[in-house]
Amino acid sequence: MAMIDTGETRLAYDEAGSGPAIVFVHAGVGDRRMWDHQFTAFARTHRAVRYDWRGHGGSADHEGPVTHHEDLLALMDGLGIERATLVGASHGGAYCADAALAAPDRVEALALVCPGMSGHEWPEVFVRESRKAALAAVPHERLEAYRAGRAAPDPADVAAMAQAQARFTVLGPERDPADMAPEAWDLSLLMLRELFARQWSGPVLTTRRPRRPPEARLGEVAAPTLVVKGLSEPGPVREVADLYAAGIPGARLLEMPDTGHLPSVERPAELTAALADFLGAV
Repeated sequence: MAMIDTGETRLAYDEAGSGPAIVFVHAGVGDRRMWDHQFTAFARTHRAVRYDWRGHGGSADHEGPVTHHEDLLALMDGLGIERATLVGASHGGAYCADAALAAPDRVEALALVCPGMSGHEWPEVFVRESRKAALAAVPHERLEAYRAGRAAPDPADVAAMAQAQARFTVLGPERDPADMAPEAWDLSLLMLRELFARQWSGPVLTTRRPRRPPEARLGEVAAPTLVVKGLSEPGPVREVADLYAAGIPGARLLEMPDTGHLPSVERPAELTAALADFLGAV
């Protein structure tokens, strides 16, 4: 692991290989470890970079609003990367799309894996189900105290919330942990436990939304784009992938059966092969 000072924050990152640059941006429910297979594979043919968002993994804490795609572009600046393929998962995919809209000349190609979308409004029923899953893990009063930050969370609450989030988001509503390889499930839980322990005990970070909603601007994305959708994800999350696939000119959609929200962890070899095929075609 290395650290880079962007002028605004300090970001933890890994870099290996040489050739065309490819940058991996993790999901909100993980950190840069979720790209282990892809990072190792692409370092054979590319200059591969993966990093942790502010407040995640090895990167510095932050209090208040942050614009994540600006951190991504600042990381590229600091590493002397003028142009790169961006591969982002979940909200990391949203930040890659935001970067492609903000600085189209910096993006060679775009791979959005089970992506979120900045400013997207989730259906009310989905929000209720998510909150119900959270409250089943940690009672309301303790959860509110934890979300206010700078708390001393009970490790049992951290573990319970990690389990709940992994079941709801990583697996998807119709699946059981036995449906995922043990090493993939264990890594998912580990990343989530570390995430909640840090978020609840540290300063509160919020995400600043783009001034112009990306959903109305998808037709402006010029980079060749692959959109990956896990067919076991909750329906509203799959619908966001469909928005990208329909809205970005020429976007290619890949549907992965029996796959939840983190294909890079759950189906690492399949996702790596799909990314390689896409970049080969580009």
